[in-house]
Amino acid sequence: MAYLEDHLLYYKKSCPFCQKVLRFMEENKINLDARDTLQPGNQNDLVRIGGKKQVPCLVVNGKAMYESDDIIAYLRGKVAD
Repeated sequence: MAYLEDHLLYYKKSCPFCQKVLRFMEENKINLDARDTLQPGNQNDLVRIGGKKQVPCLVVNGKAMYESDDIIAYLRGKVAD
């Protein structure tokens, strides 16, 4: 699948819900920018965008989407396009 522009995933490696989303992306060859919130500055950016530290968070055109099942459902729709 092609690269999804204007999509950014914030995640934490130790988060099982993040791993669920990342695994789905890998299995479906979904490519987009992803940032680990443990890297300097990324958590601050996440809070600035979405107002909280919760991960996973998929930012689509500047709008934050939380909950792994919601993110996977959204990405599944992109795979079908």
